[in-house]
Formats: sequence, C-alpha cells, structure tokens
Amino acid sequence: MRRALAAAAGAVLLLAVGCGSDEPTTDAAGQGQGGGGAGGDLVLATTTSTQDSGLLDALVPSFEEGSACVVKTVAVGSGQAMEMGERGDADVLLVHSPDDERQFMADGHGVSRAAVMHNDFVIVGPPDDPAGVSQATDAADGLSRIAEAKSRFASRGDDSGTHSKELELWEDSGVDPAGSWYVETGQGMGETLTIANQQQAYTLTDRGTFLATDGLQSQIVFEGSSDLRNDYHVIVVDHEGTNTGCAREFSAWLREPAVQQTIGDFGVEEYGERLFTPDASR
Repeated sequence: MRRALAAAAGAVLLLAVGCGSDEPTTDAAGQGQGGGGAGGDLVLATTTSTQDSGLLDALVPSFEEGSACVVKTVAVGSGQAMEMGERGDADVLLVHSPDDERQFMADGHGVSRAAVMHNDFVIVGPPDDPAGVSQATDAADGLSRIAEAKSRFASRGDDSGTHSKELELWEDSGVDPAGSWYVETGQGMGETLTIANQQQAYTLTDRGTFLATDGLQSQIVFEGSSDLRNDYHVIVVDHEGTNTGCAREFSAWLREPAVQQTIGDFGVEEYGERLFTPDASR
C-alpha cells in the first residue's frame, strides 16, 4: 500500500512538472551509479522548490540512466516530506528546513544527512515597493515594514521549509502576523508567487523558484542578508521496508563531483546566474 500510494502521488506530480551535517556511511559513498545491487522504486520526497525551479528535471533522468533504481518523486513542503519519512512512506528526502532536519535525525528517522547545495531566500513584491522593504536593514526588518504598512503579504502557510523560514523571520521581527493583509495560500512556491503577483502582495521565496516562474511583475525588493541563506540536505530514511540501497545510492550520487557541477551550472545559461550553489565539500 505504501508503494502504491507514494508511486501514484509521484506520478501525478511528475506529470505536473512535465517535477553541521551527518556524512553518508562508507558503503553509501562507495556505491555510485548502479552499484551495490540496489534496484527498484525509490520514493524521493522533496520540496516544491526543487520541482518548480526545474532542477529535478535536470537531475533525475541522469541518475536513472546509470542505475537500476526508478525514482518516484513526491514534491511537497519540507515538513510534509519529513512526515512521509517518519511514516516510512519515502526512502530519501531532499529538504531545506535545517532545524526540523536535525530533529528528524535526533528522533532516529534517518540513516544519514548530508549537505547538497544552497541558495538564498529573497523578499519579492510590487515594483513600487509601497512598504519600503528595500530600505530594510535585514529580512526581519523588511517584514516589520510590511506589517506596519499593512501591505498585503502572501504566506505559503504549508509547513514547508520556506514557511518555517518565514515564521522564524516574523518571530525575529517581533510581529505576530494577522489580519486581512496577511494571506495564507496553502500552496507551493510557484503557486504562491503567482497569487502574490496577482494580488500585488509581498512574499518570501527561494531565489531559484522566483527566477524560474514566468510571467511575474513582482520584483526582488530585499536580498543578501545573512538570515536568508537556504540550505538543502539529502537524508536517507531509516524505516522498516524502505529501499535503503537505492536511497544510499542516490544520496551518494548527488554529492559526486560531476553532479555537483551540474547543480552549480543549472540556470546559468538561461538566467545569467546559478540557482543553486553546490555544497558537498562542506
């Protein structure tokens, strides 16, 4: 039943696309593509940002070409991805919510957790920036300015890594966001960007998804502060019945030099800048 449900969800999502670390164990690092006799369905629970940015389309087919493992991708928020791991409904996670990831490992749900890449969050909004967010000293100050002006803000509200970061920034700002100006979409990053654009609202987004989402008039109004770093890790799930062999193989493959180069080059030709910075050397 676990495989049927996860595979069905992954098939639907793939059609929609058209999408301080614990190092991997020695046998994981030694498998490489197609190594160790691993095979079968591999349920990858990952974030909507890896799907919406197009990164999965660049990586998954290449992995499958040299492997006996078949990736079934389920793109949800990081919180939901980790819940899938806790239930044993996913074999490997690619997520970006570090505090929750560390708790996931401490609770004994993961075999390994390793750095893969990072990008950054940015605050985007109407080109005329009515709340003056561009004048902020850091991201938390930017959100304070939005709340003070009661400018519309679109929150994902979906327990994703981006939502967790947003809540962290609101806490740092000393603001408890509420009222008609604060809208929870309950949607992924691409959909939330579209809603924010339609409603002339601000939102917090990862840079990659913003650059890859077509038709937006929204602009980046704040970027570059240290509180906007966005780290991604791969976690091999430790649960009875999971495909640990394929999960270890995929985790190690993501951190191979050639794959890290692909991650670093992704988006440069189309957008003039990289969408993700490889981190396997950390």
